[in-house]
Amino acid sequence: MALYAASSAASAAEVSVAVASNFTAPMQKIARAFELDTGHKAMLAFGATGGFYAQIKNGAPFQILLAADNETPARLEKEGLGVAGTRFTYAIGKLVLWSKQPSLVDDKGDVLRKGGFDKLAMANPKLAPYGAAAIETLTKLGWLKQLKPKLVEGSNIGQTYQFVASENAALGFVALSQVFSDGRITEGSAWIVPASFHAPIQQDAVLLNTGKDNTAATALLNYLKTEKAQAIIRAYGYDL
Repeated sequence: MALYAASSAASAAEVSVAVASNFTAPMQKIARAFELDTGHKAMLAFGATGGFYAQIKNGAPFQILLAADNETPARLEKEGLGVAGTRFTYAIGKLVLWSKQPSLVDDKGDVLRKGGFDKLAMANPKLAPYGAAAIETLTKLGWLKQLKPKLVEGSNIGQTYQFVASENAALGFVALSQVFSDGRITEGSAWIVPASFHAPIQQDAVLLNTGKDNTAATALLNYLKTEKAQAIIRAYGYDL
């Protein structure tokens, strides 16, 4: 019995994963299921994709990147920091204008034109793809110039969500996954931005060179493609 336990422990491994902030809730759930199903443990860090890119370039020991875009994993592959052929799209994100106040945001986003709010939160567009999508949306609507004085930036989509959830900002552009579960907006009021208003938020995963010999890293990338993991991803409002 002791010999069997030692063998099982030896076969289990850990993988260090850099995860885009918008994917926090689904990845926490996936990581728990992954550990139960495989015995491997995923050690998760959440933040802005641009910030993770800089950390990886500087030698941070992440073994997988789950980015909020497709450009960063492709760049890491090109620069020799990602393992060629391992990159794939694990989710397609959706942008939403959200307020904790139940009646503030209408279903067409006209609140942006009408005003009547003090601050509009969004993620830093230079670091976070959801922030870039927010800028594209305001530009398409023709409202960027007039709303610039009201804009407050979070360093990533997680901080942006906190600005709105704490009501330090009346409303903000966040990831749908942060305010959506089981087919509905969990609280407050929201306008899901049409996909045509911005470039697709294609979120890619890539195995980093530091994880190429890690069995847990390979197992996790495969697990993200399973029906169980994809059901969790869809439940948070992502497309696949």
